[in-house]
Amino acid sequence: MLQVVSGCFRLFQVVTGCFRLFQKVSDGQQTYKLNMPTIKRFEDLEIWQLARINCKQINMLIRNSKHFQNDFALVNQIKSSSGSVMDNIAEGFERGGNREFGQFLSIAKGSAGESRSQIYRAYDNEYITDNQLDEQRNSLLHMSTKIRNMKTYLNKSEIKGTKFKNSKRI
Repeated sequence: MLQVVSGCFRLFQVVTGCFRLFQKVSDGQQTYKLNMPTIKRFEDLEIWQLARINCKQINMLIRNSKHFQNDFALVNQIKSSSGSVMDNIAEGFERGGNREFGQFLSIAKGSAGESRSQIYRAYDNEYITDNQLDEQRNSLLHMSTKIRNMKTYLNKSEIKGTKFKNSKRI
């Protein structure tokens, strides 16, 4: 029986202008590297999926708490910053260059930090419980780590991105 090694995807490798995921699995004696689907759309990126889930969780938290109803400024800020994470991942990916993607990942990571700070503000104003704070903080920290890992990979990659795939140097 194969089991996932350390329960996570190993980072991304650019193949023919698309991201290809690899997952390391082990049968107890040997470790194998399995090809996962090629990523051709930002919706396929795990970091975008995590950002989307987090955005939905924050929106539900706001919708289900009567305390947020009168704090329009905080509601607007936290909705904007949590949405900004997924939007910047999408925009950076769609630009087709690793350098630009990396810049947008930096912005996305900053927005995740901003969302985390706003969650603390909601907690300090007694809008959310200890458990809700812990859940959102951990989710945002996990997402920030994944974004940082993707950015680190892009910085090390020799491939420039899909928009440079067919370009020729003069």
